Amino acid sequence: MVTDGDEYAFRTISFLAKEYGGRCISQSQGNPSKLSGSKIVELILQTPHDPVFVMFDDSGFIGEGPGERAMKYVANHRNIDVVGVLAVASNTHHWEWTRVDVSIDAFGELTEYGVDKFGIQEMDIGRINGDTIYCLDQLNVPIIIGIGDIGKMGGKDDIKLGSPITKKAIDIIFERSGFNEQHGYFR
Repeated sequence: MVTDGDEYAFRTISFLAKEYGGRCISQSQGNPSKLSGSKIVELILQTPHDPVFVMFDDSGFIGEGPGERAMKYVANHRNIDVVGVLAVASNTHHWEWTRVDVSIDAFGELTEYGVDKFGIQEMDIGRINGDTIYCLDQLNVPIIIGIGDIGKMGGKDDIKLGSPITKKAIDIIFERSGFNEQHGYFR
């Protein structure tokens, strides 16, 4: 699950999904999210194989927006196995935040500190600010990785470079969740 649904995120996640032999639910793109959780589950279950990448976005909505409602539904669905979340930082003025297990900064370094939308380390340990992230603390997911704005971060996560920050986050999710071993996938 990815907490960003803008055009940059869509291009990056679609590109990386192909690299991993997976699928990106393109209809989940939107700023804000337009699909309900039940519709997203329906689309996920139609995909022929894993991994499946899904985007959720509240577009700065105060409180629980459409992206978070859909994300909660998907994460709690009995037929869906969430292996991890890319929690994307943003410059929200509402200061919604969530805990993260680890963050990756714009230089590709793992850090216990949160990061901002530019991928610069923040002062808080184990948390990031953003929208579409407030509900993450309520979800039972194996790992949450904080990153800056997907496909951006001052050009350091540009798709022309292979989106190395987002790719590293996905690699860690697959490694820590056991996805690699379960699917015979090793990078």
